Amino acid sequence: MDKQIIVQTKRLTKHFPVGGGQFTALRDINLTFSKGEFTGVVGPSGSGKTTLLNIIGSLDAPSEGSVTVLGKPVEALTHKQAADLRCRHLGFIFQTYNLLPVYTVYENVEFPLLLLDLSAKEREEAVLQAVESVGLMPKLKSRPAQLSGGECQRVAIARAMVKKPAIVLADEPTANLDAENSHHILQTMEKLNTKFQTTFIFSTHDDKVIQYLRRKITLEDGEVAEDQEAGIRDQEEEG
Repeated sequence: MDKQIIVQTKRLTKHFPVGGGQFTALRDINLTFSKGEFTGVVGPSGSGKTTLLNIIGSLDAPSEGSVTVLGKPVEALTHKQAADLRCRHLGFIFQTYNLLPVYTVYENVEFPLLLLDLSAKEREEAVLQAVESVGLMPKLKSRPAQLSGGECQRVAIARAMVKKPAIVLADEPTANLDAENSHHILQTMEKLNTKFQTTFIFSTHDDKVIQYLRRKITLEDGEVAEDQEAGIRDQEEEG
């Protein structure tokens, strides 16, 4: 059975104005991502990784070419339509957590649901399930200042997953974590990917992340240099 394609880029190019000229961050990117993938876009700083994730996440639009996300052409979306796509179908995980400091774990995870047409009971059930999935039920009433960095990132994962999005975009999610917490975070995301068939797309240059990937797309100077299936861990297990 063919895998369901949920993201497709065709000749995606992105320019940014610099001085009197322009900088090309992405050039002629042709990629597809299928439901349930656990994929990373890797490369050094300035290679275009974050720009690609931002366009897939409808936070930005291509200068040329097209990007289709869940059947919707990103370049043709109005601001309202793009916001609706993000609100209902996309989850985001950032390296800086972006938690609201005055809110508890429960309130931070609930926040994305407040924009959806859900009852208080439906929100509560979704929040508790998401928090339990990352192992933070004992911290439900804690605020970010009372949590470790690893716990804060687990809250961010719960917040990204609470609406059961089709796609989670994770931009350098382990950048501020030590090795032990990085592996815990990645194993948590792996389990959620398997359980819910959520597509995870990472932007990273962290070797700890790369070893968990099942597909690695390497960008160099804004172009796809390599698109490789099966991660290092998969090959080791087969060997």
